[in-house]
Amino acid sequence: MIIDAIRNGIVIDHIPASLSMKLYRILGLDDLSCSVAVLKNVASSKLGRKDIIKIDEIIDLNWDVLGYIAPDITVNIIRDGELAEKRHPQLPTQLTNVIFCENPRCITTTEQELPHIFKLTDPEQRIYRCIYCEARAKKHE
Repeated sequence: MIIDAIRNGIVIDHIPASLSMKLYRILGLDDLSCSVAVLKNVASSKLGRKDIIKIDEIIDLNWDVLGYIAPDITVNIIRDGELAEKRHPQLPTQLTNVIFCENPRCITTTEQELPHIFKLTDPEQRIYRCIYCEARAKKHE
């Protein structure tokens, strides 16, 4: 399989196997007019298997989404065919409209215009809770 090298763009690497399509959807990569390559189940000495996303354009990424879904990934920024920057997302302390409260008694159920805001309450276990009702967010899968 041959995937062209990127001249100017982004390579999201070290995505845990099977999470690339979730990132693809949540980041809205299907709406881009540039080429996007999703490589699934690539052999990795570090992870065993991993996914990779290559975007043939430098775009703004939602770092909160990246940090929540896969905080151990590497984001490589490519300029003029060379690695210009290597970044690692951080686990966000707050998420807004990334995950949604499933508690039927939460105010967000009746007040549709309220943003769904979750605070990180346990960084070790990556637990987020709704700021309105304190319901625990389900783990992403």
